[in-house]
Amino acid sequence: MLKNLIAALVITATITTSLFATAGDKAEAAYYHTKAISVAKANLGVPYRYGGITPRGFDCSGLVKYSFGQAGKVLPRTAADMYYTKGYRVSSLQVGDLMFFAPTKASRPDHVAIYIGAGKMVMASSSKGVIITYTSNSYWKPRYIGAKRI
Repeated sequence: MLKNLIAALVITATITTSLFATAGDKAEAAYYHTKAISVAKANLGVPYRYGGITPRGFDCSGLVKYSFGQAGKVLPRTAADMYYTKGYRVSSLQVGDLMFFAPTKASRPDHVAIYIGAGKMVMASSSKGVIITYTSNSYWKPRYIGAKRI
C-alpha cells in the first residue's frame, strides 16, 4: 500500500513538474519571439546587403540571426542551416515562427522571414530592404516550403 502511494506521488510530481516546465518554456519562447520581432521591426527600412548582419544592411538570414541574437537566441548564419538544424517543423503558424522559402519545392531554402501574425511577415527583401509583407504575397506564397518554431 505504501509503495502504491509513493508511486502515485512520484507520478503526480513528475506530471506537475512537466506542466510547469511546459508553461515556463512557452513563456520563455514568447519572450524570445516578441523581442526578436521588436528588433526586426525596429530595423524596417534598413537596406538589403548581401551577407549583411548589422543594422547597416541585412540579408534575410542576417536579419533573422541578428533579431533573435538580440533576444538571446543564437541561430546559424544561413536560411538553409536554420531550416535543417534549429527548431521543429510546424504546420500552423504562430507569432515568431520562422518561414522558409525556396525557388522550387525540391530545392534548399534560400530565404527566411519571421511570422508576425495577422498573415504578415517581416523580412529583408533584396529589392526593398527590411519590410513587412503578407504571407499571401504572390511572389513568396508559391515558394513557401515550411515553418519552424524556435
